[in-house]
Amino acid sequence: MINPTFHDDVKGATFSEVMVAMALVSVSVMGAMGAFEVADKYLAQDVFAARALSMAESRVEAKRAAPWGQLLAEDLDHDGVPDLTMHDDGTDGDRMAGDGIYSAMLEQHGVTVVWTVAARHSESLFNSGAILIEARGVYRASGGEREVRLATLRANPAFAGNH
Repeated sequence: MINPTFHDDVKGATFSEVMVAMALVSVSVMGAMGAFEVADKYLAQDVFAARALSMAESRVEAKRAAPWGQLLAEDLDHDGVPDLTMHDDGTDGDRMAGDGIYSAMLEQHGVTVVWTVAARHSESLFNSGAILIEARGVYRASGGEREVRLATLRANPAFAGNH
């Protein structure tokens, strides 16, 4: 005797049920794709922010480590030969000529970094007891330009302990 495992009253899904299921899956997939797109945009912004911060930190640390007499020389590729000299002429990131604030600028990988060196009390840069070192990293984000800014003071080793 044969014992059938199928019953005559079992039916498959109708065409309309399959279409509704496909529509629900499509809406779900579209929502997930939108979420991935938003996450990717914010991740890209975070990459630029991290890059801007890293580049600004690098410039500040380079100025902190430079010998006092070579504060205005820049060795960007670390080969021992200066690649550029900071200037106080109102161009390339320098806000105003003759203000005593020396500046340099570098554009790289979607980030513009401007760094400055200024005497603290309107003194000559090399005769000053301390200098202010500042670096700004600027990058484009969805809401416009964003900026990270770092600053530090550095004492002139010739005057350390005398003031």
